[in-house]
Amino acid sequence: MTTDPQLLSNPRSDRVKQVAALGRRAVRARTGRFLVEGPQAVRELLAYAVHAAVEVYLTPAAGERHPEITALLDRGQASYATGDTLRTRPGTRSAPGPRLWWCTEEVLAAMADTGSPQGMLAVADRVDVPLGEALAAVGEGEFAVVLTHVRDPGNAGTVLRGADAFGAAAVLVSDASVDVYNPKVVRSTVGSLFHLPVSVGTPVTELLNACRERGIRLLAADGTGTTMLPDVDLTGPHAWVMGNEAWGLEPEVLELCDEVVAIPIQRAESLNLAMAATVCLHASASARTR
Repeated sequence: MTTDPQLLSNPRSDRVKQVAALGRRAVRARTGRFLVEGPQAVRELLAYAVHAAVEVYLTPAAGERHPEITALLDRGQASYATGDTLRTRPGTRSAPGPRLWWCTEEVLAAMADTGSPQGMLAVADRVDVPLGEALAAVGEGEFAVVLTHVRDPGNAGTVLRGADAFGAAAVLVSDASVDVYNPKVVRSTVGSLFHLPVSVGTPVTELLNACRERGIRLLAADGTGTTMLPDVDLTGPHAWVMGNEAWGLEPEVLELCDEVVAIPIQRAESLNLAMAATVCLHASASARTR
């Protein structure tokens, strides 16, 4: 692992300001980098996407509590040294592994988006993949989730985490949705961002048409649906299309979908986006085991 013997202790240094600036979307767009905060997210970054890890900032106390982080950094360094490319993709950065910086709690707090980064954070290059690559992962019997006009960072991150938990093949995020590299989205995924293909930035209509061209059935999750979730066919490749938290799916989006599916609800008026997505993704996962 590449390290520096000096402990970073000045919370007003240029380096600290540059890292903290990644909390702003404009800076992330310009640099192509984002923040990863907390032990679990940093651990998953180093375990599943070490090719994207640029720097890790760690307090001495956190280093003692989480020896697996330095072990993963050593493994990442060795991977680059031996030419192991199992976790790399063509066109990715070819730097000699992520760099470790030891720092004080004050420095970490100044860099982090949250007030309690739990002793560590990382800077990483973007990990999203082209739409075609993400769609190619949706094979026979596989399923994906499409986020259209989803604006709440917590909801987007929770849906991505649910997609990972239930074995979705990919997550497709439209250009009208929240930035998946928003620090709150990244924290909400708790590392799932690094586990499966995520495509971002495609206009909604183009995204849905690309799914249909690949033979992926589009299932709109909407309370106006006439097909109930227990009755929908989930055996072939399909994608759940999830809409905005306030107004749901727009009419033109519903028209592009093959079916509009409603979740049976006993008493509550509705489910929020993350809850509805979880129910639908669980149904798809269960259909694969029948």
